[in-house]
Amino acid sequence: MDAAADFDAFYNASNRRVLHQMYAMTGNLADAQECTQEAFARAWQRWKTVSQADSPEAWVRTVAWRIAASRWRKAKNAVTAMTRLGTPEDTAPPSPDHVALVTALRKIPEAQRRAIVLHHLVGMSVEDVARETGAPTGTIKARLSRGRSALAELLKDDTSLTTGGDGRE
Repeated sequence: MDAAADFDAFYNASNRRVLHQMYAMTGNLADAQECTQEAFARAWQRWKTVSQADSPEAWVRTVAWRIAASRWRKAKNAVTAMTRLGTPEDTAPPSPDHVALVTALRKIPEAQRRAIVLHHLVGMSVEDVARETGAPTGTIKARLSRGRSALAELLKDDTSLTTGGDGRE
């Protein structure tokens, strides 16, 4: 049997059992699911070694438990730090311009949005955006042009909102 089939058989035979055990130990189904899945992912990464253990299932269960304990420790440390340092200062709400920009960005195609964000907000050159996205430079230029046009249309000032609808302030 090859390694993938061997692991699949192990996973199918033990996943639910380990999940139920972790649920019983953590008391939280979502945490148990996340810890169990992470433990199985780690087991797959080390399957050659784990498969030779006396009990691969015990290995997964131990790893899942350590993941859960680590999460609790991090949460406890965060609470301790917040108690010591106090709650963070209130942050100002986003400006209306920021909200409008984010709303408009959500309305344009993903490829244009990505190009706009990387070029204009991150400050990358067109060539760097092309390299990161795997698209030709000309395509990035076209996406930027189309994206800017779409944003300009979406972000046009609606004077009827500030003037009462008749164009006068």
